[in-house]
Amino acid sequence: MQQYKVGIIGGTGMVGQRFVSLMEGHPWFRLTVIAASPRSAGKTYADAVGTRWAMETPMPEFAKSIVVKDAEADMEEIARSVDFVFCAVEMPKDALRALEEGYARLECPVVSNNSAHRWTPDVPMVVPEINPEHLEIIPAQRKRLGTRRGFIAVKSNCSIQGYVPPLTPLKDQYGLSKVLVCTYQAISGAGKTFETWPEMIDNIIPYIGGEEEKSEREPMKLWGSVAGDHIENAARPSITAQCLRVPCTNGHMAAVFASFDKKPGKDEILEIWKNFKGRPQELELPSAPKQFLHYFTEADRPQTRLDRMTENGMAVCVGRLREDAQYDYKFVCLSHNTLRGAAGGAVLLAELLCAEGYITAQ
Repeated sequence: MQQYKVGIIGGTGMVGQRFVSLMEGHPWFRLTVIAASPRSAGKTYADAVGTRWAMETPMPEFAKSIVVKDAEADMEEIARSVDFVFCAVEMPKDALRALEEGYARLECPVVSNNSAHRWTPDVPMVVPEINPEHLEIIPAQRKRLGTRRGFIAVKSNCSIQGYVPPLTPLKDQYGLSKVLVCTYQAISGAGKTFETWPEMIDNIIPYIGGEEEKSEREPMKLWGSVAGDHIENAARPSITAQCLRVPCTNGHMAAVFASFDKKPGKDEILEIWKNFKGRPQELELPSAPKQFLHYFTEADRPQTRLDRMTENGMAVCVGRLREDAQYDYKFVCLSHNTLRGAAGGAVLLAELLCAEGYITAQ
């Protein structure tokens, strides 16, 4: 496989740090540029991050001496020097949309972890195992932008990474009429640790701003279809969500209730989950889990601390499938929010874009 020069925009934040850690030893991607805000620009990455390194593993040695660039002021230089960028910047949405589109117009593909462009009609929002065909919208986006190489592709919100994958193959085969989901989301989803957010110790906060709307709306785009120059959202199922912040470092849990047009048997569901593969598994992409959906037969699994790192944090863990008195079935699921749900999912998306020829090495 070709080698690709990679930049990370917003490399000093928690998700940016995760991107940096995932570049260590990656067989295709070589990190050459890290960019952040003006206050970090000009410093080495080690000095810019300082004591704020929040990953479980040490900062990669190769990254420590990289001199951080200004994400906005150095945009043209960055775009010329890399094959594509990951973007994980905390900015107002209008400014972020302009920043990402600026890189794209400079012929630099953008693989974004941000929410700013998730509802741009010709920007694909992709979970690689779920809707890889949405990448077919990229030529229409390039036409709008007037670019040859440049485009924007985004990953979806971390809160839906656990419950949408188990529902997708069931929806395709049996039809899905309504879904109720309650998510229990780790503090790293807010960019926090227990050291920086001691108020979360021994506490649950029953509100995460904007999260319930994302959890209800974003699956409809994932389950939609390419229609000419835009992505047409799915019309059903109806989804209602409630999202809570819980005192866990990493790992988003979800309790899911679902009803189908044609109710499947429990054994049928388990067989479908066992055999479910997507394009990343077919292509054997470096970050793809071998088994996408892992079902646990134990009554008390999956558990956040025990199971969030299944297949390097890139698998979805499912358990407690049983019939329900008001819905057809209920189950619980777990995904690692900063790996599958954030930087890892974006890296897998970038691998898919490279494998399918949408990103090429210059």
